Amino acid sequence: MEKNIVLIGFMGTGKTAVGTRLAQRMGREFVDTDKEIERITGMTIRDIFYKSGETRFRSEESLVVKRLADKTGMVIATGGGAVINPENLKLLKINGILVCLEANPEDILRRVSKKKNTRPLLGKNVTVDDIRRMLQEREEYYRQADIHIDTSGLEPDEIVKRIMQKLNEEMYGPTKG
Repeated sequence: MEKNIVLIGFMGTGKTAVGTRLAQRMGREFVDTDKEIERITGMTIRDIFYKSGETRFRSEESLVVKRLADKTGMVIATGGGAVINPENLKLLKINGILVCLEANPEDILRRVSKKKNTRPLLGKNVTVDDIRRMLQEREEYYRQADIHIDTSGLEPDEIVKRIMQKLNEEMYGPTKG
């Protein structure tokens, strides 16, 4: 059984960009839980938040996680808050290796500022301190990942390379040299 590679972490750490490339490199199917929610509901994440609220979004997210948790051999990119639900975290760990993508708050702000209109949890005047606070609130959940990769200042291909190295170490132990 090939375990899923599940990318978790805060928004703007590169889960979708990295997940797409990682899946291609590994010859696996790629699923972005946010895109899957949009496909199933026929609404954008932003519209779900504004029309129905975060509770509805989290409910849809949990349904998608439940469906994906039974599958194997995939690369899954989760929304930044997916693992704050302990049930989602538990389900994703059953058939998955959790890889937490991390970045410093300044890089996150720079990255998400480009897409602020699609990030419902970020207000218009979000600051580095706001991001630090949100990261702190989620730290205990992100810490439960099997692998942690700092994406600060890195391009997606370099991040994929580092994930592949860590996955090999998980399977075969650290390389000598």
